Amino acid sequence: MNSRELFNLTLNHRDTGKAVIDFGATPVTGIHVLVVERLRKYFGLSDKPVKVVEPYQMLGEIDAELQQALGVDIIGLSARCNMFGIPNENWREMKMHWGQVVLVPGSFNTTTDNEGNLLIHPEGDLSVPPSARMPRTSYFFDAIIRQEPIDEEKLDVSQNLEEFGQVTDSDLLYWKNQLNSVKDTEKGVIVNFGGTGLGDIALVPAMNLKHPKGIRDVAEWYMSTVMRTDYVHAIFEKQTEIAIHNLTRYKEIAGDLAQAIFICGTDFGTQDSTFCSPETFNELYAPYYRKINNWIHKNTRWSTFKHSCGAVEPFMELFIDAGFDIINPVQINATGMNPVKLKEKYGDRLVFWGGGVDTQKILPFGTPAEVEDQVLRECEIFTPGGGFVFNTVHNIQANTPVENLVAMINALRKFNGEKTI
Repeated sequence: MNSRELFNLTLNHRDTGKAVIDFGATPVTGIHVLVVERLRKYFGLSDKPVKVVEPYQMLGEIDAELQQALGVDIIGLSARCNMFGIPNENWREMKMHWGQVVLVPGSFNTTTDNEGNLLIHPEGDLSVPPSARMPRTSYFFDAIIRQEPIDEEKLDVSQNLEEFGQVTDSDLLYWKNQLNSVKDTEKGVIVNFGGTGLGDIALVPAMNLKHPKGIRDVAEWYMSTVMRTDYVHAIFEKQTEIAIHNLTRYKEIAGDLAQAIFICGTDFGTQDSTFCSPETFNELYAPYYRKINNWIHKNTRWSTFKHSCGAVEPFMELFIDAGFDIINPVQINATGMNPVKLKEKYGDRLVFWGGGVDTQKILPFGTPAEVEDQVLRECEIFTPGGGFVFNTVHNIQANTPVENLVAMINALRKFNGEKTI
């Protein structure tokens, strides 16, 4: 049985006796570029600079060589342009402040401020203000808030929809080529077409736009979900309309090749609680999620992927009711996110994609033995009955010890009945 077949079975809650594995298929299940380089060296793979496939979080490419070494079962397809509106093409070398030479897109144009922080500009256009900053001691970018003064009487919904347009023929050609590149794959496939992230706080600042209008300040956006609910409803209504139009066209070229689709990365949880009440979720978000998910389930075989960090156990039933099939990252170290209880209560209706090992304490700071113990325990909890894709709790961060990653991989191999490294 190949990886694609295993993935299909686990999406349908069929027990395979194995943990299906993902590293790098989505922007929330990836590995920092520095760690990718160190893993390549550990496995003795070809010596080459690593592509930064998602520069906001500085995630590295998991190419075919590394996929094989890690036992990856799933590959992902993403949009032509990155979070900064820069096309992922014409790759060139760039040396980062931590000393690593990486590959970035040709238009990845940066400047440096007076404090030595790295600044990135939307679409690589140096004539406009930067949209994100990487502090000189950091390993990833933070959005720069470019909120213009808000005139309540002149707020226009179209301003918060600038980045959400109908798919073009050029976009469709790009996606057709991407899908053709994996048409013969034996691995599972998840696709991130984009445009369906309702209120995703990582997208609100619009780091890809040169002069963003509307509500772009993170705090202002959260306040708007309470103070400007009519405005937010109007954004979501139009965005959903555009999304379904685009999904209709994507379906024509993707067909059944795509097995899962990344819908939304909007976080509803903190470490100890939720960002909003269940009532707010049901009133403000759920109607639009439901429209998107219902269209997908009616017209395709795709499973729908919802990312939400934090203590979201109170929302699990709501996610299911809104039509989501998959929940990620399954933050097992957050309040109320007990793996045994999650599996018992929701395991026949939700696919748990993540939750394989804690990335706040155990993976970066624990011992290899502690890592192995937790990976084996989580696999034993989540794998029975299907509905589990192994990944860490969110992306693997820079400077995670290689020996701990090897312990994680060996634990997966051991669980799946394979030879350890």
